[in-house]
Amino acid sequence: MTQAPATPKATRRQHDREIVALAVPAFGALVAEPLFVMADSAIVGHLGTAQLAGLGVASALLTTAVSVFVFLAYATTAAVARRVGAGDLPAAIRQGMDGIWLALLIGAAVIAVALPTAPSLVALFGASDTAAPYATTYLRISVLGIPAMLVVLAATGVLRGLQNTRTPLYVAGAGFIANGLLNVLLVYGAGLGIAGSAWGTVIAQCGMAAVYLVVVVRGARRHGASLRPDLAGIRNSAQAGVPLLIRTLSLRAVLMIATAIAARLGDADIAAHQIILSLWSLLAFALDAIAIAGQAIIGRYLGADDPAGARAACRRMVQWGTAVGVVLGLLVVATRPAFLAMFTGDQIVKDAALPALVIVALAQPVCGIVYVLDGVLMGAGDGPYLAWAMLLTLTAFTPVALLVPAFGGGLTALWAAMTLMMTVRLVTLWLRTRSGRWIVTGATR
Repeated sequence: MTQAPATPKATRRQHDREIVALAVPAFGALVAEPLFVMADSAIVGHLGTAQLAGLGVASALLTTAVSVFVFLAYATTAAVARRVGAGDLPAAIRQGMDGIWLALLIGAAVIAVALPTAPSLVALFGASDTAAPYATTYLRISVLGIPAMLVVLAATGVLRGLQNTRTPLYVAGAGFIANGLLNVLLVYGAGLGIAGSAWGTVIAQCGMAAVYLVVVVRGARRHGASLRPDLAGIRNSAQAGVPLLIRTLSLRAVLMIATAIAARLGDADIAAHQIILSLWSLLAFALDAIAIAGQAIIGRYLGADDPAGARAACRRMVQWGTAVGVVLGLLVVATRPAFLAMFTGDQIVKDAALPALVIVALAQPVCGIVYVLDGVLMGAGDGPYLAWAMLLTLTAFTPVALLVPAFGGGLTALWAAMTLMMTVRLVTLWLRTRSGRWIVTGATR
């Protein structure tokens, strides 16, 4: 007896269940990451201002390094999901192991570069004479945890590709708790000061990496996948990651340019800009969670030779991104005064931020679609296009942002330029998805 085809309503419900099942745990895991830095800051802050300033500089360097190599998660998710869709779990796990080995190699290279150059890197970020020694101490210890941090990224990508975002949530939550406890014990109990905070974070990160490796190794043994490094596979993982690295660096350049422009506008404007940027990052976590679901789902559909399913899932995720963006925008408008009061009592800073936050709120539906389409194309393995699109966006944004202070524009004008940047991204991503050129089926792209 032939099974009746699913109705459009039933298909939407299926997509909704998949999106929620993947996106909600992914959001929790994403939020746990900045909580590491917040916990360290809260504990180290009681040691003194110089120590906290040193932590701020070192954390900025470490956060930049991790964000640059986030392609380890993105590229691995897409590649593993394709093989899952093709029904080849051993190859999926083998692909994941290639990403983990690449993470270890990159981590070793980062240690080799960062350990001897730590004082110079700290000086480059403008640390004061009193803060520099603390920043150098924290950086030299914390960099030892970089391989573990990168393994966590790659292994998270493996599990996402396997349609499992719950395990990363549990590991991130346990890691956050362990990090806090270790920091308190080593900073105050053992009297190690800022070095104790660094060691606590390194130990927590190594513990997280160990848990992930146990999970992946068990999966490999269960399905008969090899654990040995495969040079061809590692090279393929690196090649898939290069376009995403270019995309990420271009996006980081946009944020750095925006911050530099805000600094030229005056102290009140840069203070307001930093507050808005923290909110922008928080909103991005919610939207990025849907994008992560998109990476896993789209990769699986394409691996299963189901282009119609991929298109339908893409349409539904765009609807989700738009709806979540609208809700987030309304929340920003409604909570602006209360949100600003959490960060500052300076009325001048509040006056600079309030109208700019309206622009941020209006941009959220656009951001929602951008994040979703970004995730869809990542899931399709369309990294080269994402790299070129982001370079084009950077090229369009830079002159507009530079004109803001030249024409006497303030922070609101700068965030209007940021919204223009997101609109350019929307156009480039929409044109690509509409063309259908991203749809390449099979276990590999």
